[in-house]
Amino acid sequence: MIYWVLSDCGGGTKGCNSRRSMKLRCLGCEALARVLYLCAARSPHIVDIELFKLGLHNDPADLRGRLQERIDDAGAQGYDAVLMGYGLCGQATNGLVARDLPVVIPRAHDCITLFLGARERYKDQFDNHPGTYWYALDYVERNENSGTTLALGASVDTTIRPLHQEYVEKYGADNADYLMEVMGAWQSHYQRSVFIDMGVGSSAAVEAKARDEAARRGWTFEGLTGDLVLIRRLLEGDWTDDFLVLEPGQEISMTYGEDIVDCRELARGRG
Repeated sequence: MIYWVLSDCGGGTKGCNSRRSMKLRCLGCEALARVLYLCAARSPHIVDIELFKLGLHNDPADLRGRLQERIDDAGAQGYDAVLMGYGLCGQATNGLVARDLPVVIPRAHDCITLFLGARERYKDQFDNHPGTYWYALDYVERNENSGTTLALGASVDTTIRPLHQEYVEKYGADNADYLMEVMGAWQSHYQRSVFIDMGVGSSAAVEAKARDEAARRGWTFEGLTGDLVLIRRLLEGDWTDDFLVLEPGQEISMTYGEDIVDCRELARGRG
């Protein structure tokens, strides 16, 4: 059974069960490339995937503009809905507007929730292990830097990211990492390295990299098994509970509660 559930800003939902195959556009981050393509291939719907480069959420306004442009374009291309392969991601998706089509977004802070498969699992990790440096296959493979990269997700300390980027621009990626280590910056922010295995692709080399860097920096290492359930449900049209569905004329608004995102009616004059 395929579920297409539309939300309203009053917090309720109205649902309809449909066996009709939908045509869906999914806008997603490269960090999720393999899992998005896999779940799209298994979906009963027609799903077109469009990937955006890693790191764009470092400039939330720029990423928001890019995503909005593609959302707007989808209205004239025969799609039934636009799916966001993103979470809130540093507020990059806060303020996105559904114009002609429903827009569906997981209730997630960032891609780590999507890898772990549940908000509750994300919360447990960040409550109990806040200083964690996260690795995943596509994130490491697709990152353009030649040296070690910052952690997955948008929850990296706001002071360490600009400092590292400044060193990269001045001295190159490898030297930037070395300077961060000499200064003890990595150790002051992280104590644990985690590789999330999604069971897609050959991940042995990336897992070994995570282990080696943890040992070099004096961190503990842990491997976690990922869960495809949120990505699978997003691309299969099962949009209950863990997803926000914007109807045309609504925009995403950030919340400070467990729902993470909500919808509000578009302000008058914002077409």
